Amino acid sequence: MKNYFTEDDEKLKWITGDTKTLLKTIVCDVTSQHNTAQNGIEGDYIIMDAPDWVIVIPEENENFLMVKQWRHGEKSLSVEFPGGVIDKNEKPEIAAIRELQEETGFIAEKLTKLGMANPNPALFSNHVHVYLAENLKSTGIQHLDQDEFINYIEIPKEEVLKGMGTDEFPHALMSTALCFYLKYKIKIGI
Repeated sequence: MKNYFTEDDEKLKWITGDTKTLLKTIVCDVTSQHNTAQNGIEGDYIIMDAPDWVIVIPEENENFLMVKQWRHGEKSLSVEFPGGVIDKNEKPEIAAIRELQEETGFIAEKLTKLGMANPNPALFSNHVHVYLAENLKSTGIQHLDQDEFINYIEIPKEEVLKGMGTDEFPHALMSTALCFYLKYKIKIGI
């Protein structure tokens, strides 16, 4: 892929200075970074330090296996691809296998990494890793966390594509995952 950054862009970079933790939570630490621009301007910037996440796109013929769950920030139900937090010292692909089985009770015979992105580089320091899961086999057993309440459903791919960005499919990272999926399918000519 072409590199879009030039030598002239070096002046856009900031130098990270002192960092202090303002708040520790279960999902992320909120930190303040004192950063300096190349021209000497300084400022304090809020960053959310969170573990990396994983999203799994389980493909079953012309359908996706999706999960339905409550999202506290949105205060509503959401239809999404399975996914979650990558545990400390866990490889992303192992987290993808684990999250798929925990949330749906399915395992994949084939797992392909589709891409990685920062959920919001202005605020977050982590990344989301996206995988395609194929040749699914049901174990018949979900392994949900104590505070996880999830139903899963097969939905035709076309409906998922049409639904992204609606009230039922509000999660922006699901659109990112779907974009990686479409890029992969176009690249391999399917």
